Amino acid sequence: MTFPNRRDLLGLLALAALPLCPMAQPAAYPSKPVELVVPYPAGGGTDVLGRAFAVAAVKHLPQPLIVMNKPGAAGAIGWADVLNGKEPGYKVALLATDLMTQPNMGLTRITYQDFTPIARLNYDPAAITVRADAPWKTVEEFIAAAKKADFRIGNGGNGSTWHLAAAALEDKTGAHFNHIPFAGANPAALTLLGGHIEAITVSAAEVYSHVAAGKLRVLAVMSEERIKGFENVPTLKERGLDIQIGTWRGLAVPKGTPPDVVATLRAMTAKTMQEPSLREALEKQNMGYAYADGEGFGAVMARDHAYYGALIKKLGLKGQ
Repeated sequence: MTFPNRRDLLGLLALAALPLCPMAQPAAYPSKPVELVVPYPAGGGTDVLGRAFAVAAVKHLPQPLIVMNKPGAAGAIGWADVLNGKEPGYKVALLATDLMTQPNMGLTRITYQDFTPIARLNYDPAAITVRADAPWKTVEEFIAAAKKADFRIGNGGNGSTWHLAAAALEDKTGAHFNHIPFAGANPAALTLLGGHIEAITVSAAEVYSHVAAGKLRVLAVMSEERIKGFENVPTLKERGLDIQIGTWRGLAVPKGTPPDVVATLRAMTAKTMQEPSLREALEKQNMGYAYADGEGFGAVMARDHAYYGALIKKLGLKGQ
């Protein structure tokens, strides 16, 4: 047997005395700011909700949520940006019901199944809105006039929920509209204020400030019951037209996002939705609070995808 010499033995002892270097561990999520992608222009209901949520989330996430507006194609451009993100969990999508209508119309290949739901945040019904100085004081007067002339109706883009709302009204009444697409509800409302179109069919929440200022008038809402802030406005159902269309908004990340990241975002969202500042922001804008957890939100998306698919087929809108 060969024994190490004195020099080798001292070298081995020196190596044994060195501290062990552990393998580098990945930084806990999130280790840097997270983008909250709002796929609509600034000023609309989705943008207002996203910014209020980001402010309220500060207490419940160690890194800030940075709102990024990436509008276009009724939401599809922003959602594609999230799906193409390279770092899981660092781009969170603010989804809306347009994700249920667009693929059913053949306008995008992106579907709700490309995402893992975090939570639904709110819900707002569509509202038939005209200028305050318009000659139509009731929805019946508006529909009667629309049957005699092709009214220009603004929406949030081809394939958007608001496009579908006006199309459903056409189908039920026999009126005919020229559907004018915009990048979001806010540009549509501004165009109506300018008198360049006759009406819009965006959410009641997105016109609330203009109505309060006496510049716009809501003729009817497309909901089961009258809504807060518009108690004097009838539902279409009251007028014999059972049309119930609106938009929810919720958070999601790309399918395949690590479970621990999903769990962190779900826990943060549940806590943020209880923040008084967020509740106050929603009430100020007259936006409906409608929280649903990840599982519940997933069920809502599956149900609405089927519902809007059937409605789009009935209205003959696929491929438009």
